[in-house]
Amino acid sequence: MISQDFLKNLDKLSIKINKRTTSQIVGERESIFKGRGMVFSDRRAYAPGDDPKAIDWKVFARIGQLHVKLYEAERSLTSHIIIDFSASMGFGKQISKTNYASMLGLGFAYMALRKNEKFVLSTFSDNLDLFKPKKGKKQLVSIVDYLNKKKPSGHSRLYYSLNNYKKLIKSRSLIVIISDFLYDPQEIRNAVYSLKNNELILIQLLDASERDLNFKGDFHLKDSESGTKLRTFIGPLLKKIYSKNLQEHQSGIQKVADEVKAKFFRVFTDESIFDVFYKIASKT
Repeated sequence: MISQDFLKNLDKLSIKINKRTTSQIVGERESIFKGRGMVFSDRRAYAPGDDPKAIDWKVFARIGQLHVKLYEAERSLTSHIIIDFSASMGFGKQISKTNYASMLGLGFAYMALRKNEKFVLSTFSDNLDLFKPKKGKKQLVSIVDYLNKKKPSGHSRLYYSLNNYKKLIKSRSLIVIISDFLYDPQEIRNAVYSLKNNELILIQLLDASERDLNFKGDFHLKDSESGTKLRTFIGPLLKKIYSKNLQEHQSGIQKVADEVKAKFFRVFTDESIFDVFYKIASKT
């Protein structure tokens, strides 16, 4: 459940990020968090955390109110946040992966809101739930309501979903995909390749127990999507093999990300979500 306290903390985080990024050299826009486009386009009212260098002092002298200049890149960039809501994403010992992913996705939506940009958050599993990109607080409220009601279920159809989603993208956009990405790297490549001309961020989200495999003994395991059951003994040897396979899998995703010029982040549910979001903002 996404609470009002979480949204208040997002507001504090957005101010902190803006303060950090406005101290950097302003050049061509490289991400949603830093820089800005070079072509002046419009103005809007100043908000706490905006770059003071962008204030239009001529407007202030004329009407006595602070406004900042907007640039074409800021106006045209739409944020698309796509979250995997398949059954495997419902797993979690402390917090489910879908709850964590929802809050992380809202962070990107909130940053777009703060910059007066269009944004949309969509989900996929067996089917793709699409929304129209819009601006404003009503869009954010509707997204929060949707996520609080949405339950993870079904099989993950990554290629089908992203192949259909690209029809919604009309211009260069920011695309954030949050999933456990428990697919063959070649399937991931096929799914994201058509989106490579956008600012693309891939976030692999795993539960802490999926990282550490902190179990020991005889277990009956069940695949949450297929229902397949497997009896196995988890001991030191299996943990070693599992760790090696996980590292190789993540290296495979990194290779795909490098090929399509995407940013790739590995995130675990025992990490502070605000620390994670700040880390991503710092590297994009």
